[in-house]
Amino acid sequence: MDTPIPDDKLTAIKEAIYSGHTIEAIKIHRETTHSGLMEAKNAIEKLEADLRATSPEKFVIQRSRSGCFSVLAILVIAIGILCWSAAR
Repeated sequence: MDTPIPDDKLTAIKEAIYSGHTIEAIKIHRETTHSGLMEAKNAIEKLEADLRATSPEKFVIQRSRSGCFSVLAILVIAIGILCWSAAR
């Protein structure tokens, strides 16, 4: 299906892709073009590859969420062990 996508919807799709919300981009594409899931997914993946090649600086850098909780948990355990051993 080669249904043209209006500029406002294309902008919304691009913004979703830039911010890492691929599922949202696929959803907008499907609503706009009435395409199937696989067709929309393939179109969004192709668009994302094109955008990454032409404007890599616009993509939001995803930060790793692991680490802080682990460090905090280890710190709490270490303090607990020190308090326990000092109380003995």
